[in-house]
This record gives sequence, C-alpha cells and structure tokens, in this order.
Amino acid sequence: MAAIASRYARALVEAILAQKIDPDIARQQLRSIVEAVHESVELRRVWESPAISAEQKRAVLDAIARQMDALKPIRNFVAVLIDHRRIAMLDDITRQFEIELDAQLGFAQAEISSARLLSAEERSVLESQIERLTGKRVRARYASNPELLGGVMVRVGSTIYDGSVRGQLEKMKQELITA
Repeated sequence: MAAIASRYARALVEAILAQKIDPDIARQQLRSIVEAVHESVELRRVWESPAISAEQKRAVLDAIARQMDALKPIRNFVAVLIDHRRIAMLDDITRQFEIELDAQLGFAQAEISSARLLSAEERSVLESQIERLTGKRVRARYASNPELLGGVMVRVGSTIYDGSVRGQLEKMKQELITA
C-alpha cells in the first residue's frame, strides 16, 4: 500500500512542480478535499461505492472543485483516484504527497515530541538545531507526550534523536545491565 501511495504522490508532486503551481496552495487544496471527505460520511460513501458510476462520482467532485475554486491538477488528481478506485487511500496519499513535496523543495519533516508544550523561542532554537543537523529547512509538527518526563524526542525521516529524560534513563539502564 505504501508503494502505491508513494507512486500517486510522486505523480502529483511532478505535476505541481512542472506546472509551476504554488506548492502551498496545492497542499492546502488537497487538505481541504481530505477534510471534506472526513466531515461527510455521505461523500465518502459515494466516492467509495462500486455501485455508483465514475461519472456520477466525478460530477460530485466537479461541484466540490468549483465551490472551492480548486486548481485543475488537484481536481484531476482526485478524479484519477476515483477512477482507479484509490479514493480510500486519500489520507495515505496526501501524507506521502506532503513528504515528497517537502523533499523536492528542500524541506525535512520533523516530528517533535516534548514532555510539555514548547514556547515559540524554544521551538525556534530547536528548529535551527535540526536545520544544522539535516542541512535542510524544517517543517516541524509538535506534540506533547508527558511520558518523556522532560526533554524532547525528534524524528526526521527514519532517524530519531532522543533527548528525553526517559530516553536517557533507558540508556543508563542498558549500560548498567551490560556492565
């Protein structure tokens, strides 16, 4: 499934960049369609139902696209997902699209967990440190996780930087066991 989502996501990224469309607008419009699917059980049922023709599904898509003044590549992309019965993968494809788009634009996505909410200044300092480590600009997503006890844990791609108190305690425990 991940390979399929990645293939569709890469195709959309290529289309957006080739047509010199503002990536942030494309990202926001795709997110808006995802939100519409999440908010409307009826829409999800229509688009996922094999009993409803692709033409009828695209008519619904066209109405939504007109209402939100969607870019043609975004509308066409969702139509392709409908036609190929991949609309159920929209969340996964959108997530992968954002990762692929950021990679093409020179951004690294960082998922940052901290024991408490970080101030704007702390976030800025942390993002600067991550930029130095990765050599890329950073798009960070923050979450709080009281189980960390203190400090932060950062995930960039498949690399994890664990500066949490919990992580340090686990490391000390392992050192004591092996000693």
